[in-house]
Amino acid sequence: MSNPLEPSSLTGKRALVTGSSRGIGADTIGYFAGAGASVVINYRNKEARARKLADSIEASGGTALVVGADLTDPQSVADMFATVQRELGGLDILVLNASGGMESGMESDYAMKLNRDAQVNVLTAALPLLGEGSRVVFVTSHQAHFIRTTPTMPEYEPVALSKRAGEDALRDLIPELDARGIGFVVVSGDMIEGTITATLLERANPGAIQARKDAAGRLYNVGEFAAEVALAAVEPVPTDHTRLIGDIDDFGEEG
Repeated sequence: MSNPLEPSSLTGKRALVTGSSRGIGADTIGYFAGAGASVVINYRNKEARARKLADSIEASGGTALVVGADLTDPQSVADMFATVQRELGGLDILVLNASGGMESGMESDYAMKLNRDAQVNVLTAALPLLGEGSRVVFVTSHQAHFIRTTPTMPEYEPVALSKRAGEDALRDLIPELDARGIGFVVVSGDMIEGTITATLLERANPGAIQARKDAAGRLYNVGEFAAEVALAAVEPVPTDHTRLIGDIDDFGEEG
């Protein structure tokens, strides 16, 4: 997909996307870099992929910083932002894209630690780097955003509940963000074809993705949804701080 952002529209800006070594995060990073931003690629354990992405951006004349961090570890997050401050001097865009909870072998409360607690800690730790006019974007799904009124498949429910808890906790910070002149937008989308979450859901519940596609008519792919995330970082903040992407006919009112 072509870059939805205008060439050079982000020249001089600095953008960090959590969980950006692959998938939606990587494509969002690519759009930001293509528009002239200096980008920070964050990864937890996919360093090789992160550096390959950085190499591609730099080969095209862009600037990319690779910083690993475990977002559930406050010290790791603090170290990440110390590196960003030292190398770039601050941030203009922070995209909270990283999420999880369906991985095997994790503790029972991992989804809540990552999708709620870590999101709040990352944003709080980033505040000293975010000046007036900067933007924070939180990436979620309709299955999580509408979980209080529309049930989701059992395999995804713990993740959906934890991501909605994270969204609520971040929304509680909007008054402080407003006072600092920082915009905040939630980007919620239907299931996205080609993501690791879709793969895990299909593995746990064969036919789930096709069933959702049949109900919705179509599903966004990674590049299409990443384009919406990138646009949320530059377009005016909606009155309700929410950008809904894709079909919502099967979802009830927000809880």
